[in-house]
Amino acid sequence: MIGWPRRTALPDQGGPISTETRINDRIRVPEVRLVGPNGEQVGIVRIEDALRLAQEADLDLVEVAPTARPPVCKLMDFGKFKYESAQKARESRRNQVLTVIKEQKLRPKIDSHDYETKKRNVVRFLEHGNKVKVTIMFRGREQSRPELGFRLLKRLAEDVEELGFVESSAKQDGRNMIMVLAPHKNLKPKPKSTSANSDDVGTDEPVETVETTETVVEAPAEGVTQE
Repeated sequence: MIGWPRRTALPDQGGPISTETRINDRIRVPEVRLVGPNGEQVGIVRIEDALRLAQEADLDLVEVAPTARPPVCKLMDFGKFKYESAQKARESRRNQVLTVIKEQKLRPKIDSHDYETKKRNVVRFLEHGNKVKVTIMFRGREQSRPELGFRLLKRLAEDVEELGFVESSAKQDGRNMIMVLAPHKNLKPKPKSTSANSDDVGTDEPVETVETTETVVEAPAEGVTQE
């Protein structure tokens, strides 16, 4: 019987590559392409001369393009740069728009009172700037009457057209029929009520889901970009 070949040990390939920005005497190259504090091009200088210029200007020598040949370094106040970068990252996260989808379920043979209740929910969601996934649930023989669902969704869309529009037209999904409404872009969202008697309390509370389409842009806390 022939056995498996013995697994030979791989040579030490080192640890993970550090992504930390190198500054001052952490920069261990013979020469760098130097950029002044105001973005002016100084040129290629020896690392000793670049460090001396940084010390004379009471600034840091920061490696902004480590993969360039030679690496590009800039004279700057690195502590101030990191603080401003963190501030910009927090501001960017604060300004992100989170799109929320509320779901409202209806039956194809809903009576007028229940319809008005469900419509008020949809109106409230749109007024708060949320999208609404409207689901018509068919049971038994109702599945043979899809026109009831189409008619009901069309009626609802027309009733709330001042607040929102049909983003995704009605379509059959198994036993359900789904339509998505979105608020008009020029609609200013109303603040949500925190009252105990708010419409949010009750058995008609819909299922809330978060739509994962937002783009998050975060500035690196330790990194810098080349100017």
